[in-house]
Amino acid sequence: MKMHSVLLTAFAAAVMAISVISGAGVRSAAQTQQPPAAGRGAPTPLPPNPSTQEPGHRVTYDEVVRMETTLSNWGRWGANDERGTLNLVTAERTKQAARLIRDGVAVSLQHFASLEKAIDDFQFGETKHAMWNPTGRAYDPTRGGAAIDTIFFGTHDGTLSHIDALCHYSIEKDGRGVVFNGHPSGYSEAGCSANSIDRMGQPFATRAILVDMPLLKHVKYLEPRTPIYPSDLDEWERFANLRIGQGDTVLIRTGRWALRAEKGPWNSAREAAGLHVSVMPWLKQRDIALLGSDAVNDVQPSGIVGGSGEAAGRPVHTISIAIMGTPLIDNGYFEDVAREAATRKRWEFFMTVVPNRIEHGTASPFNAVAVF
Repeated sequence: MKMHSVLLTAFAAAVMAISVISGAGVRSAAQTQQPPAAGRGAPTPLPPNPSTQEPGHRVTYDEVVRMETTLSNWGRWGANDERGTLNLVTAERTKQAARLIRDGVAVSLQHFASLEKAIDDFQFGETKHAMWNPTGRAYDPTRGGAAIDTIFFGTHDGTLSHIDALCHYSIEKDGRGVVFNGHPSGYSEAGCSANSIDRMGQPFATRAILVDMPLLKHVKYLEPRTPIYPSDLDEWERFANLRIGQGDTVLIRTGRWALRAEKGPWNSAREAAGLHVSVMPWLKQRDIALLGSDAVNDVQPSGIVGGSGEAAGRPVHTISIAIMGTPLIDNGYFEDVAREAATRKRWEFFMTVVPNRIEHGTASPFNAVAVF
């Protein structure tokens, strides 16, 4: 099995053309590889948070691989299913979630790709934005008319809130690369042949739960490499007086954007607070529909003992996407929603999500709104 990188160029609209560059990861049992930043060699490995090596938290590579069987949702919604746990967002659940709207206050959950060339963005292509003049004539500021522009960005950019498609990660099974539900990965320059973002059904709306870890820990933000364990999720439920359940979206706030605002950008793809893989059985038992973070979801480094490949480096991504069929939100912007939730002391709300229909795409910008 080898790591593949898929470059996908896609859609143009009448007033905005968008060139999308997507990276698709494949978990190999024989190797580990996370692409270094452009123009750099492979960085020196970082030590994981020491708590991940303690007996109560220590998880081995073999235990992660066993999760590929014990946590699998393959076949649950039929052999041809490409939506995974989004099937749990039924019409009835959407109606139930809509009853959470009390104040009519809407808050964006998205951060768009930054034009700032920094260490935490531009990993999968430079972000560019420019006016586009189809006439070739100079703009005349004294006359009326229309203006159009062009923007280029990578859908997996480190500063873009995006939702991963179920083809974003694959595993090796019986000598071939497969994505969720056993479909062939079918990676090519054209994109994914199965489980792509345009084949996952959209839009949808459901109940969302914000898990505000800095608030729980009485800090402004979690330090990079801080793991979040099942006990932390249990503690949050007690604090917020709620229970995460079937069909919910779970949004994990680590305070990544608050930290960036205070101290500046850092390589948050390599060193980040996030979920430890031991939370995956907990999330599977709760039967959630969608999982998101303001960083990369996985605590980085992962702290997995032994092994290699994506199952060792990004096990939350691997198990969630390829095994459970649960799409992930990376780089969500949860600062505003955290403020609104804390003001109301209410961390559940109605959420709408409208992915872009990028044909064969590995991801879409996370166009989502929380409504209180």
